[in-house]
Amino acid sequence: MFSYRHMERIDLNHLSEAILTAPGWARVGLTVADEHMRKEAALELAQSVAKSLTEEPRFQDRNQLNLPI
Repeated sequence: MFSYRHMERIDLNHLSEAILTAPGWARVGLTVADEHMRKEAALELAQSVAKSLTEEPRFQDRNQLNLPI
């Protein structure tokens, strides 16, 4: 289970990336008229963000070129 006590500081860039990489239906689902669907979408979005924030960040070397695969 996700706990805020384990986080000293939230990186806003990481948080925004977590929101943008959440399932599209959950992001769109927040805007629908059906209350049940909005709640399901909010839960999915929260789970996706919590999972992303608890994962170890990927190391990025500034000297390494980003090459498309």
